[in-house]
Amino acid sequence: MWKTFYIQPNQIGILYHRSDFKKILLPGTYTYFGSHWNIKSYDLNQPEAKIDNLELLLRNHGTELQEHLSIVRTAFNQTALVRLGQNWLSILPNQLRAFWRGFIEVESHVFNLDESLELPGEFVQKVRSLTLQGLKNFQVSEYELGLLYVQNNFVRPLESGEYTFWSVDRNVAVKTLDRNIPNPEFPQANVLIEKHPDFVAAYCELVQLLGHQIAIVRDRGKVIAFLPPTSRQLFWQGVEVEIIDINTDVNLDLRLIAELVAGSPEALSTCAKYLHLCEVPAQHVGLLYINQEFQSQLLPGIHAWWKFGRSFQTEVIDLRLQNIEVSGQDILSKDKVPLRLNLTAGYRIRDPLMAKNGLSDITGFLYKELQFALRGAVGEQTLDGLLDSKGAIDRSISEYIRAKTTDYGIEVDSVGVKDIILPGEIKAILSKVVEAEKLAQANGVRRREETAATRSMLNTAKVMEDNPVALRLKELEVLERIAEKIDRIQVNGGLDNILTDLIRMNRE
Repeated sequence: MWKTFYIQPNQIGILYHRSDFKKILLPGTYTYFGSHWNIKSYDLNQPEAKIDNLELLLRNHGTELQEHLSIVRTAFNQTALVRLGQNWLSILPNQLRAFWRGFIEVESHVFNLDESLELPGEFVQKVRSLTLQGLKNFQVSEYELGLLYVQNNFVRPLESGEYTFWSVDRNVAVKTLDRNIPNPEFPQANVLIEKHPDFVAAYCELVQLLGHQIAIVRDRGKVIAFLPPTSRQLFWQGVEVEIIDINTDVNLDLRLIAELVAGSPEALSTCAKYLHLCEVPAQHVGLLYINQEFQSQLLPGIHAWWKFGRSFQTEVIDLRLQNIEVSGQDILSKDKVPLRLNLTAGYRIRDPLMAKNGLSDITGFLYKELQFALRGAVGEQTLDGLLDSKGAIDRSISEYIRAKTTDYGIEVDSVGVKDIILPGEIKAILSKVVEAEKLAQANGVRRREETAATRSMLNTAKVMEDNPVALRLKELEVLERIAEKIDRIQVNGGLDNILTDLIRMNRE
């Protein structure tokens, strides 16, 4: 019995007798006698030869097979890249792979993972856009520095560029840090400082402080960070570091205060935790206490001190003239009349230290003493006396309060009762009294005016009695007043007859 087999031009075959390998068959027609022959053909457009029992066949027929196959074998610490025409294939450790020669160009490269996990630069460009098993691609921009970590352990820094690493059974990661930020978050900074001093020396500025030191870090002249005692931190090289001994330089000069305020918000907020700040406005004075002891008075301006190991307290006191109101005081006068009074006073602090040391609450003290003074002054006066002389109350209160405040460095400038408010029924009574007084005054004036008028009329009569001309003038005056009230006058017999009749009527 004859068996004929045909291998197509794009195929290659393996001839088996029963299950035993005999040879490789190239494209063509083959005829064999017997029924136990069989051929397994492979499409050369798929260059990888997936042959059963490849390991056994290579052991027994390696020479013949390697004439037609490119064999790639990787050990436990090896990987490989295979180029199949324009395509690439990655091979992991402990693998055996075979590829047909001749039809599609095959090129293989084996890499030792013990020597390096990094793929050589000549291959990075070729596989950058591919997703290959066991490979990771990383991009480090020109403004960044990459930190290579394998199994979470730092290996080395990576300058800008493209990188590809084998990540077979290992965790490979690249953490990028922005070089434009002078104080980036270095991952595990303490580990870098302790375990990788070469990296720190090459790229970083290490600031490490003692218990009595603080540091101010500047970048291009601007404050970017503040470090407290016993701290340490990494910065990129190029920053300026100023270390201050807080045992000798407790307070900050104005230049440094202004610089911290103008620095970055992050640096200012960090610095504020370790600073005691006090702003004294104009016309004010500040009192400084360190560890509960008075140190000095502070002039207007901004003041700052380092707080480490010390307790600071400041208080700002206004030196300008201030007002205090004592309102709604219900007090009985000497004659038991209930009154409500409002008092105002102006004062200024002349000796802030004396006032602060002697009084815990300056305003409360003044309010209480003005209350006492007002009650004492009003309680000694009757209602009439109060209404007649409010100035006496002001003087009494002023003398009292000035005597009380002298020992505390407080000067009372003015004291005055603004309002005296009477109860409703007292107001009504006073209104009636005033009305009666004014009515009596009006009656007296009216009587004086009537007496004067009568006396004037008597004097006029005496003059007219002895002087006919004056009498005639008076008659004409009376006639004029009468004529003003008459619309029309009809004269019969002449004007002289009218005047004679009028005069006669008057005499009768």
